[in-house]
Amino acid sequence: MLMKNDINFAVLGGGSWATAIVKMLTENADIVQWYMRNTDAIDHIKNHRHNPKYLSSVEFKTEQLKLTDDINTAISNADVLIFAIPSAFLNSELKQLTVSLKDKIIFSAIKGIVPESGLIVGEHFNEHYQVPFENIGVITGPCHAEEVALERLSYLTIACADTEKAELVAKHLSSDYIKTKISDDIIGTEYAAMLKNIYAIAAGIAHGLGYGDNFQSVLMSNAIREMKRFIKQVHKMKRNINNSAYLGDLLVTGYSIFSRNRMFGNMIGKGYTVKSAMMEMKMVAEGYYATKSAYLIITKHKKESKTPILNAVYDVLYEDKNPKRVFKELTDKLD
Repeated sequence: MLMKNDINFAVLGGGSWATAIVKMLTENADIVQWYMRNTDAIDHIKNHRHNPKYLSSVEFKTEQLKLTDDINTAISNADVLIFAIPSAFLNSELKQLTVSLKDKIIFSAIKGIVPESGLIVGEHFNEHYQVPFENIGVITGPCHAEEVALERLSYLTIACADTEKAELVAKHLSSDYIKTKISDDIIGTEYAAMLKNIYAIAAGIAHGLGYGDNFQSVLMSNAIREMKRFIKQVHKMKRNINNSAYLGDLLVTGYSIFSRNRMFGNMIGKGYTVKSAMMEMKMVAEGYYATKSAYLIITKHKKESKTPILNAVYDVLYEDKNPKRVFKELTDKLD
């Protein structure tokens, strides 16, 4: 393993979470490679030191950044790649690759499933790009990009089968306002990161329909148990579902004003169509895409009877069923 100061990092993505990760890395690394498609945003950062569309309050020292709109350049110049591209667009971005990923360490900060393969991101890299699992990790936890920008105390879980690599990435992301811990539950934490967005949409729909805090608490209590059943079905191992990577991430995404998935659900509950809600938000709600993928996974296991919240969100988003009626039926299935 290379020494800490010898590691070159690349962040791939230009959104709020990618911007937050670059901010965290620049606290410890001299240089960070940063790939984004938007050349106007790159020029803006070079001239004005901040991302024009996302977390614009974060001011960067541009001498620490190597910005590029060429994904192959960023990957070639880095040892550790942190992907923060929305899952719906990951496949099209990876199609641009002309360089190999086999000798790279890859950490996913993507909280979703790759629609084209139906796989979580780590499995997608392993199956389609032959990246060994010991070189794949996950960055997760109850940590909104907006609070990173404000330097409010936040917690991250860094999961990897190789604990040395997890510790290395954890050290590079740690600071006075970022606390990190490591885990070996790569599959479980990544599924949890995907599922919590679906449950946040459910919380948003409930709020939009006029349900109060009492119901929200019951919904979240049932959601963590549903999450536990789902993850156990797809990847059985010993884990504490009450840890911050699972329960903590679920709670902040379900309740926070910064949660785009809750915002999306709230708009659906208030009567917006899926298309109109997405257009007004101008941001990607990962939970929308994750809902279909998660539903297909659980129906394949013939266990959809054990995921009433997921089923309800799927019915509203993909079967165009009436949210008020669907959630009225859901209330009789919760305890």
